[in-house]
Amino acid sequence: MNDHSIFKSFPDSDSLLEELKSKRKQKVLLVNGHFHTPFSFSAFTEIEQAFQMAKAEGVQVLGINDFYTTDGYSEFADLAVKYKIFPLFNLEFMALQRDLQDLGIRVNDPANPGRTYMSGKGLAYPFRIGQSEQKLLDQVQHESNVQTAEMVEKLNIFLDELNAGFRFNYEELKVRYAKNMLRERHIAKALRVAIDEKFASSEEKVAFYLRLFSGKVLKSGLNDATGLENEIRGNLLKTGGKAFVPEDPKAFLNLEQVNEIIISAGGIPCYPVLLDNPKGVITDFEANPEVLYHSLVERKIYSLELIPGRNDFSVLKEFVRFFRSKNFLITFGTEHNTPQLDPVKVSCRDGVDLDEELNRIGYEGACIIAAHQYLVAKGKEGYINLSGIAKSEEYNAFVVLGQAVISHFID
Repeated sequence: MNDHSIFKSFPDSDSLLEELKSKRKQKVLLVNGHFHTPFSFSAFTEIEQAFQMAKAEGVQVLGINDFYTTDGYSEFADLAVKYKIFPLFNLEFMALQRDLQDLGIRVNDPANPGRTYMSGKGLAYPFRIGQSEQKLLDQVQHESNVQTAEMVEKLNIFLDELNAGFRFNYEELKVRYAKNMLRERHIAKALRVAIDEKFASSEEKVAFYLRLFSGKVLKSGLNDATGLENEIRGNLLKTGGKAFVPEDPKAFLNLEQVNEIIISAGGIPCYPVLLDNPKGVITDFEANPEVLYHSLVERKIYSLELIPGRNDFSVLKEFVRFFRSKNFLITFGTEHNTPQLDPVKVSCRDGVDLDEELNRIGYEGACIIAAHQYLVAKGKEGYINLSGIAKSEEYNAFVVLGQAVISHFID
């Protein structure tokens, strides 16, 4: 599979728009614009599982959004063609805004001031990037793997102290649980599985967890994989844990570097919004939508994505309406970057469905990304110009072209 067979072979834009007019009235399609695969960490055992679930749930647009890697793009593209589900090619980064860190301002990481997650939306496929940007991406990939390798070694030392009777090999863990990048969550999963395989009885397992957590009683049930892995991370792999390894400053790019990589790769810089947690708390950076809007535009960011499963419906709706009034490109997703296998169809906290307006806004965002991918594949300028400014005044035109692109692909 290559980009020629997906987008370059498509008719010209005028023909696509005529084709769209000849079809019956277009309906709003269900979109999941952000999910992770096993190439970073995922609830899915294979990428195809996401497509199988999407097909069953009526989701017709999917966006791969792995952390620091595009290694899953080729398989993702092939499966999109197989299932006739439109593909959005995305990528996730972690940046550090040191000025906000110094001020103690939390952005979209509630625990670490200054740390800023960013997504690149609608990257070129096959993935291509400038030489200097590739060097930066290689650097953060390398530093991420160095950190997890050191975590594995520290964990082994602790397991030896406990006389656990098992230890881990970094390369073997990558083969069994990951692809090219081993993440903290992979280590937690590997440890949970090893404990389950090593100890026969529930009593033995509970007793080992008690020792592993230095006398702290296990809260999760032994059949609760998500809970167990979260407790392993919290007790062993986070600050103060026996296997904790602090991130090297070289593992962080600044926001400008991340945006340079995204634009170099043909994509659209996008800010992932955390918004409210179950207690109603919102981070300092996101607390005031008007201030957030000006902060993002100042940073040349004109796109947002939300993971509604984290948010209260009414809070989400008010926030989205505000940014839609500013012609921001907005998409929704599920992440699926924990062990818990939730539905692929996007919903708000407690399973509350998105309403017609929110589904429409999310679909419009996906259409703009689809149009952007199509134009870039044709060698033209997409939704972002050469200066990194979004063509927000052409929002509606991009939506219509994106509808035509998606319709042509699916039909």
